[in-house]
Amino acid sequence: MIQARLLCVCLALCALPGSPGTAAGQSVAIDVGHSLDAPGAMSARGRAEFEFNRDLALAIDRALNAEGVATRVIGADGKENGLGARPAKARGAALFLSVHHDSVQPHFLESWVHEGQRRRYSDRYAGFSLFVSRRNAALPGSLHCASRLGEELRRAGFRPSLYHADPIPGEMKPFADRENGVHYYNNLAVLKGAASPAVLLEAGVIVNRYEELNLADSAARDRMAAAVAVGLGRCLARGPRGRGRAEP
Repeated sequence: MIQARLLCVCLALCALPGSPGTAAGQSVAIDVGHSLDAPGAMSARGRAEFEFNRDLALAIDRALNAEGVATRVIGADGKENGLGARPAKARGAALFLSVHHDSVQPHFLESWVHEGQRRRYSDRYAGFSLFVSRRNAALPGSLHCASRLGEELRRAGFRPSLYHADPIPGEMKPFADRENGVHYYNNLAVLKGAASPAVLLEAGVIVNRYEELNLADSAARDRMAAAVAVGLGRCLARGPRGRGRAEP
């Protein structure tokens, strides 16, 4: 089903006023979360989040390019350390998507030994999460795109984690769309600083020993990237900025 739906992605995008097929400068900006100097969370087996982020971002890039959709990848070389510079580099894009992988609150982490090294893990939570900011200049479009991404990820067999709304310190991110795993996170710099609709994807929980293996699997990664590409095609078909036109 995902392959069939992907055939619609380019048609949906090329129908946009000022889309990649009709005007220069329109694209989807794909932000690789974190950097070599600030690699983010460490997985249960000791792999940096940045590496997971880069692999998935490039898979999403390939899925969109295969359908003729213009993209702009930010931070793939690992040298982009300024959070404010990321949305600035996405100026003119129809959508800003920041790609990340998740951890848990520190008090949930336990220790285990993997290949002779003591590592930290938690198998308590799994699944994807999506975030939007109320301070984003195009919030209705952000909400619409986040919900469409969540829908397509669920159709592809992925499940939202939901735990970011739990009433515990460090979480308590209210739901914008519970069914599709969308939360409000107002102060995320890359979201509130974007001029276009902007969504942050936490693709899965890399401190979960079982989910980490799935997230590192190239076939599962490509399946997720395909679902993201379909979701992007659906949300952007409604307009290049999506202002004032959000769906529940």
